[in-house]
Formats: sequence, structure tokens, C-alpha cells
Amino acid sequence: MNTLPDTSEQSSRRRFYLAGIYGLWALMGAALAFPAALYLLIPPRRTRKEEWMEVGDIGALAVGQPEEMSFQRVRKDGWKLITEKTTAWVLRRSESELVAFTPVCTHLGCAYHWDEKNGNFLCPCHMSAFSSDGKVLSGPAPRALDRYLVKIEGTRLFVGGVQPGGQVS
Repeated sequence: MNTLPDTSEQSSRRRFYLAGIYGLWALMGAALAFPAALYLLIPPRRTRKEEWMEVGDIGALAVGQPEEMSFQRVRKDGWKLITEKTTAWVLRRSESELVAFTPVCTHLGCAYHWDEKNGNFLCPCHMSAFSSDGKVLSGPAPRALDRYLVKIEGTRLFVGGVQPGGQVS
């Protein structure tokens, strides 16, 4: 009497286990590959609705005298939303016309200030000077100061996106 196991039964059981293992590997591979494929093949949504940030009350602004105004803005940095404090140089040209400049020089991104004595904006890093309407007066700055889009509701100023200097309408 031969007590050797049936080879067809062993072969069948072995194929079943191998199929189960390969099936689990395939499921794990798909679980890892699906999110990676979505990340690589589907572009992120780039269109965000335009957000307006409140800067403050402009009722006390004098005509022709720039004032640096601070406000909070939310920006997206990778996957995170960051709330940060920033500023805008706001200039009232007339009772109905206002302009808001971004706070960085167009040369290397340094902070500039209003030079009361000369009546212009001055970047102390490389001595770029800008007129009160943002145009380059001297220095290595390649273009006029960048501006925020502005919206006025009553006496409240709101700023939106940034327009590069020289492209202002």
C-alpha cells in the first residue's frame, strides 16, 4: 500500500495558494498605483476664485501721501494654507482714485520705503528709486513697482491679485 500523497491534489492546492498570493499582490499594487497615477496624470485645479482681502479704512488717507497699510492674507503653499501678515503701499491720487503697490522692489525683492525728503519710493539695498506712480526713476530695478488690484466699498479698501509693473491698465 502506497501512502504517498496524490500529486494532482498537491498541484491543485499549490495553484490555489499561488493564485491567492498573486491576487493579493495585484490588489496591493493597484492600491499603491492608483493614487500615484491620479497625482501624475490629472493636473491640479489652477483656477481659484479671485479673493479680495480687506486692507482697512481709507477715509483718513491724504491725497498724494503714500501710507503703508498692514493686512492678513491667506496663500496656498504646496498643500498648506498659510495666513500671513503683509503690507501694501496705498496712495490716494484723488478723492476717487487709489493705487496699492506691493511691498517689494522689482529688482531683488527687497522692502522699500517712502522717502519723504525726495518724494519717492527708495529701496535701500541697491538704491532703486521709484516715483509716486511706481515708475523707475533710477537704479537697477528692471520695471515699475507691482500693483495690487483694488476695490473700494464705502471707505474700506480691498486688494486682489497682483499686476506686474509696466502692465497696469
